[in-house]
Amino acid sequence: MISKIRIAEAPNYLTEEQGIRSWLLTTDHKRICLLYIAAITFFFVLGGIAALLIRLELLTPVTDLVSPETYNKLFSEHGIIMVWLFLIPSIPATLGNFLIPEMIGAKDVAFPKLNLASWYVFMIGGLLIMYGIARGGIDTGWTFYTPFSTIYSTTEVAVTGVGIFIVGFSSIMTGVNFIVTIHRLRAPGMTWFRMPLFLWSLYSTSVVMVLATPVLAIALLMIIWERVFQVGIFSPELGGDPVLFQHLFWFYSHPAVYIMVLPSMGVVSEIVAAFSRKAVFGYVFVAFSSVAIAVLGFLVWGHHMFVAGESVYSALAFSVLSYLVAVPSAIKVFNWSATLYKGSVSLDTPMLYALGFIGLFTIGGMTGLFVAALGIDVHVTDTYFVIAHFHYIMVGGAVMGYLGGLHYWWPKISGRMYPERLAKAAALIVFLGFNLTFFPQFVLGWLGMPRRYAAYPPEWQWLHILSTAGATILAVGYLMPLLYLTWAWKRGPLAGHNPWRATGLEWQISSPPPKHNFETTPIVTHKAYDYAGMKEELGLV
Repeated sequence: MISKIRIAEAPNYLTEEQGIRSWLLTTDHKRICLLYIAAITFFFVLGGIAALLIRLELLTPVTDLVSPETYNKLFSEHGIIMVWLFLIPSIPATLGNFLIPEMIGAKDVAFPKLNLASWYVFMIGGLLIMYGIARGGIDTGWTFYTPFSTIYSTTEVAVTGVGIFIVGFSSIMTGVNFIVTIHRLRAPGMTWFRMPLFLWSLYSTSVVMVLATPVLAIALLMIIWERVFQVGIFSPELGGDPVLFQHLFWFYSHPAVYIMVLPSMGVVSEIVAAFSRKAVFGYVFVAFSSVAIAVLGFLVWGHHMFVAGESVYSALAFSVLSYLVAVPSAIKVFNWSATLYKGSVSLDTPMLYALGFIGLFTIGGMTGLFVAALGIDVHVTDTYFVIAHFHYIMVGGAVMGYLGGLHYWWPKISGRMYPERLAKAAALIVFLGFNLTFFPQFVLGWLGMPRRYAAYPPEWQWLHILSTAGATILAVGYLMPLLYLTWAWKRGPLAGHNPWRATGLEWQISSPPPKHNFETTPIVTHKAYDYAGMKEELGLV
C-alpha cells in the first residue's frame, strides 16, 4: 500500500513528555484518544451498574429491591449515560482520533487544539449530567418525551438536558475535525478509493454528527425553555404539540444509531481483511454503502412514530424507507461473508469480535424489519421486543465493534500484546452472555411485556431470570478486558510494529508511534488491503 517507510527510533508519544500537565494540555491526537478512552470507560462502568440494578430488580415479579420511582430513574440514567457518554463517542473519539492521521499519512488531525477542546467540552457535559443524577436523578427515559419532561417530571431534566446539549458540541467539533482532516491531509497517492474502509465509515459518521446533532440541541433547548419559562412549544396544556418533539428527537436519534454503528462496521472491514488475508470483496460497494446508510438514515425517523398519530400515508412511506436502509447494511454483511470465503482465516481475538458483530448485527437488523412493518410495530411498540432489537444493534453491534477494534489496534496503541487465551475467552463470554441477556426479551416483548415496568405477571419470571443471569455473565465478559488490557499496558510482551502483518499505513510505523507519526510523508502506491501485492513487505512469502 505504501512506499518503503523507515521505522522511526524517536521517543514514542507515551514517553516523550511526562506529568499530568503534559496530558491535560496535549494536542497529540494519540494522547487525546487515551483521554477519551479513560472517560468513556468511567461512564460505561456507571451505566453498567445501573443496568445490573435494573436486572436485579426484575428477578422477581414485584418491586422489592428499589421503589418504582427509583426504577424509573435507573433506566433513564442507564440510557442517557450509555447513549451520549459511551456509544456516541466510543469509536470516533477514541480509535478514530488515534488512527485517522496514521491511516492517511498525516502528522496529526487538521485542528489539534479543537481536538483537545472537544474532550474538555465532553467532560464538562458529562460531569454536568453526573451532577444532575447525583442531585436527584432523572425519570423521563433517555428520550425525554413531552409533556412529561416539560411539565410533570419533578426531577433534574433541565440540568441533564444542558449536559447533553454541551456534549453535542463535542460531537460537532470531532465531526468537523475529521471531515477536514480526511479531505485535506491525505498523503500523496492516498486517493479516495485507496483509503481504508474504516475511514469511509468515519467520514460518513462525521457528516451525520455535524448535520444531525444541532437538531437534538435545539429540541433540548426548547424543552428547557418551556420547562423554565412555561412557553407553549410541546405541552398541550400550554398550546404546544408533543408530537413535534418526537419529530425533532427522532430526526437526530435515528441517524445517531448510525453514529454508533457505522464506525463499528468500518472496524469489522479492517479486521475481516487482516485476518482473512484478502482484500475486502466489493470494496467500492462497501465504501458507498457507508455513504448510503448515512444519507438514508436521515429519512426514516418516522418509523418511531407509527402509533403517535401520523397519517397512514406518511407511515407507509417511512416503512418503505426503513426497509430500504437495510439494503446497504446487507451489502456490508454479504461482502464480509464473501471476503471470508476461501480466505486464509485466523481466529484471533479481534476476528472473534468481528464475527460476533456480524452475527448479532444480523439478528438486530432482521428484527428491525419487524418494527418497520406497520402491522407488527403496532403490536410490539414500547415492549421488550424493541429493547432487544435496540440492544442487538447498539450493544451487540457498537460495543462488539469497539472491543474488536480495541483488541486489533491495542498493539499499536500500547506497543504490547495482551494474553490471547484470556482475550478469546472474554470474547466468547461476551457473545454468550449477550444472547442470554437479550434473546429472551424478544419473547417477552412478543408476549406483550411493556418496557419500563418494574412489576410484571409471574408467568414471565423465568424469562427475566434468564435475562438477569445473562447480564451477570455479560458483566464478567466486559470486566475481563478491562483487567487484562490494564495488565498488558505495562507487562504484556512487546508487539513489534506490525504483529498482524496488516497493510495499513498505521502498521508501517513503530508501536507505540512517535509523536508526529511519520519522519517523512509516505507515498501511497497500492490499493487498500493489497495482500497479494505486498507479500514480501508483510513477510507472507
